[in-house]
Amino acid sequence: MTLKYLFDENVDPEYVRQLRRRNLEFVVRMVGELATPAKGTLDPEILDWCEEMGFILVTNNRRSMPVHLADHFAQGRHIPGIFILNAN
Repeated sequence: MTLKYLFDENVDPEYVRQLRRRNLEFVVRMVGELATPAKGTLDPEILDWCEEMGFILVTNNRRSMPVHLADHFAQGRHIPGIFILNAN
C-alpha cells in the first residue's frame, strides 16, 4: 500500500519538496497542483476529496479544520488520516 499525502495550501511547500526528494515511496501532492483541489477550496471539500481519493491530509489549520473534521465524521464519513502540524 502506497501512502498518499495531500498538503493544504497553507503548509510551507518546503515540506512537499523535501518529502519528494527523500522518499519516492510516498505520493505527495499539494492543494493547487494538477489533479488536486484548487487553491481556495473550502476545508469540507478538501476532506471530501481526501476521502474519495484515499489521501492523508496534512494541514496546519488548528482552528477550523478540527471543527470541519468533526462535522465530516458526524455525517458518517471518514478520511484515511490527518496530520495537523504545530504552527511553531
